[in-house]
Amino acid sequence: MNYLAHLHLGGQRPGQLLGSLYGDFVKGRLQGQFNPEIEAAIQLHRSIDVFTDRHPLVDASLSRFSTTRRRYAGIVLDVFFDHCLARDWTLYSDQPLERFTSDVYRVLSTEPQLPERLARIAPHMVANDWLGSYQEFDVLDQVLRGISRRLTRPEELAGAMQELRRLYEPLSEDFRLFYPQLQDFAQNYPAP
Repeated sequence: MNYLAHLHLGGQRPGQLLGSLYGDFVKGRLQGQFNPEIEAAIQLHRSIDVFTDRHPLVDASLSRFSTTRRRYAGIVLDVFFDHCLARDWTLYSDQPLERFTSDVYRVLSTEPQLPERLARIAPHMVANDWLGSYQEFDVLDQVLRGISRRLTRPEELAGAMQELRRLYEPLSEDFRLFYPQLQDFAQNYPAP
């Protein structure tokens, strides 16, 4: 799962939203460097990643990709699943996507101590509505290009958009089957 899904699943309080994002930016053991609510959200983020990585529906989705892209298929799938969530937001949330994303952006904009890499990208995320823009399939091309710049073998993401176009319907169906199970997992995750 990518940013939008983690934010959606992690809870709506400011500390939960922050921790849901921090999970991608904070590595290693948590030893009280954040408040308990943020650390609990980071732990949930990590558990969501493990649940997702081990789920048979996700394995089936990953097997749809060509062997050329298999190494980074998980990254491509995470981004695509955020597109599916944004596209079909009203199926999974009672709150309008625009209100949800504006709440996230407000929390990000008012937090003075974001992790270093998140602090660098947060202004761009807010200014360019990264979360809401996932509704548009063509935005994924820009997202994947940005990710490829951080990879040691970026050429393996070349052609990912063409493959996503070809796999759009079966991957969308995989998401429709998987996401409610992930929601149940997150909702039943034990509170600290």
